[in-house]
Amino acid sequence: MRILVIEDDPVIGRALVKGFVEAGHRCELVQDGEAGAEAAKSQQADAIVLDLMLPKRSGHEVLRDLRSHGVMCPVILLTAMGSVDDRINGLNAGADDYLVKPFEFAELLARVNAVVRRTSHRPTPILMVGDVTLDLTTRRVTRDGRDVDLTPIEFSMTELLMRYAGQVVTRKMLCEHVWGFNWDGTTNVIEVHVNRLRGKLDKGRTDSFITTVRGRGYAIAAEETVVH
Repeated sequence: MRILVIEDDPVIGRALVKGFVEAGHRCELVQDGEAGAEAAKSQQADAIVLDLMLPKRSGHEVLRDLRSHGVMCPVILLTAMGSVDDRINGLNAGADDYLVKPFEFAELLARVNAVVRRTSHRPTPILMVGDVTLDLTTRRVTRDGRDVDLTPIEFSMTELLMRYAGQVVTRKMLCEHVWGFNWDGTTNVIEVHVNRLRGKLDKGRTDSFITTVRGRGYAIAAEETVVH
């Protein structure tokens, strides 16, 4: 794999490059947010390891910039800040996973492998449930013909809910689908994302696409489901 590491700490940066190279991957190190954003937009990396506390531009700013320019390469955040709010902000900005410092390199390597597997083996059908359409090829979501602008996490959650239309999707299922089977965070994070997702899907409507099944999880009505 081609891995881009954006990390300003020279000791950590060199250690990560050494570890990835020894694991058989190509790796480039960039040490500030501005240069990191440019490198990510100009090359085809398979994964990006991004520190949050960077000079010139923060990791959050870099991540939002990449996603706004259509760079959908998997991103794993490295953060010394372990609060739930910090993690939510990073995931909302479009991160695929995160690790709190200090961490073991073996775990980082496993997470990189996991996010690359998830993104490279996604199917590309069109899902339709009721008046909501989700296109995995273009990553476009519409409701009754209206475009719905979703973050990568919201898109992934919508996909899972639509695939299980008429069935209960538990918070644990959503966590594992969005962040992988190694997820060890609180499932309360899911509630935050679902509430924001509802606000986007249900805008201007009285009916909610996603219903809460108390004590179990979430579900959407089993109206006609079409997979092309």
